[in-house]
Amino acid sequence: MFERMLVAVDGSPQSSKTVAVAADLAKKYGSSVTVVHVREHTRYEGADVDLGPAISADELMDAVLQVFREAGVEARGEIRRVSPGETPEQIVEVAKTSNADLIVMGTRGMTEWKSLLLGGVANKVLHHAICPVLLVR
Repeated sequence: MFERMLVAVDGSPQSSKTVAVAADLAKKYGSSVTVVHVREHTRYEGADVDLGPAISADELMDAVLQVFREAGVEARGEIRRVSPGETPEQIVEVAKTSNADLIVMGTRGMTEWKSLLLGGVANKVLHHAICPVLLVR
């Protein structure tokens, strides 16, 4: 049913719940998994400022991929660096290019307060995704 899953992570505590649910589903369905971490950055006074969590993107990806490998699930990672506000589009784009049958992501992550005002990443992905989306609370 779900041969190819896309799992979006942002380094928030919610992401660890999302990864656990996705690993369980992928194991049950024999799915291959693409993990995407979209890291927002901006330029400030001539420097590149990382707007992500304290953990580096590479460390986060390595930790998430290890969870899938320990569950016996084939997984690969993709890190995208974008300007603020482009995260939903990138998640949908990776879902398209990886031919995902299912997107798994959290309902609230690093931008929880901002999402209350602006609509949130999960909401935007839901509206633009070309496949089913499973939101993990």
